[in-house]
Amino acid sequence: MAIVSTGLNVAGLRSEFFSRLENTPTYFQDLSTRITSNKDRESYRWLGSLPLMREFGTGRLARGLRVESYDLTNTKYEISLECDRDEISDDQTNTIRIRIHELAQMAGTHKDYLIAQLLINGATSGFNSYDGVTFFNDAHVSGASGSQDNKLAATATAPTDPTVAEFKTALKAAIAALLGFKNDSGNPMSMNANGLVCVVPPSMYLTALEAVNASIVASTTNVIQGAARIISFPWLSLATTFYTLKVDGVIRPFIFQDREPVEFGALEENSDEGFKREKFLYGARARYTMGYGMFQNAVQTTFA
Repeated sequence: MAIVSTGLNVAGLRSEFFSRLENTPTYFQDLSTRITSNKDRESYRWLGSLPLMREFGTGRLARGLRVESYDLTNTKYEISLECDRDEISDDQTNTIRIRIHELAQMAGTHKDYLIAQLLINGATSGFNSYDGVTFFNDAHVSGASGSQDNKLAATATAPTDPTVAEFKTALKAAIAALLGFKNDSGNPMSMNANGLVCVVPPSMYLTALEAVNASIVASTTNVIQGAARIISFPWLSLATTFYTLKVDGVIRPFIFQDREPVEFGALEENSDEGFKREKFLYGARARYTMGYGMFQNAVQTTFA
């Protein structure tokens, strides 16, 4: 009996998978603080901030963790591909490799997708920050911070298609809010205006680029030129809403809780599936979760 060789091997496909995974453009590394996890759930009681330096005086004045607590439970994720043996033998190289590359790209961008969901739902009940209210809220209070608002409204003639001038005005207000937030000691959160990122839906991308990069907007010198990096997330379904983030702090707007990195596996001709059903399976799995970090590093703006 002739033995059909697919010309493929698991080691080679694994190499191609991880090569594509590592070269897939992603943003979660910039937008989130990575925390290595070694159990199913992690508790965050350190999201409250530290006080200012003080004179030593009669000795040290130690400060404990705040009572506010925020738990994140790891989730197992997978993506799998089933191929018929005949399909592979009829096209022994390109098709399966292309699909493996697509699989790697989907696995690579999944964390960005999770951040997009956190942004979309950030003002929805149950999607809470560490202070117990929704991540985007007009009445955040933590310790001595006072009431703080990171859920802003802006005006546009067409809310789903703001003009460059309207977007510029809204972004100025968002940046001002970010730079004015205080920690639980009542001290300013932001030390400077660096590390600003504006995340927009696709329909706002070109408008946001022009608002940030143009030297003149509506016949006026553009004071926010170069102030923020523009990112477009295709998953953002709220066409009237954009988000301004500050990502140069120790604790960024989101937490990436990394439990088990992405793995690649395959079941081919020597497996039960390959022998009984003549189906070859390829897939990736990982365990992690994405959660909210510091609400003081994120502002939601909605046009109306």
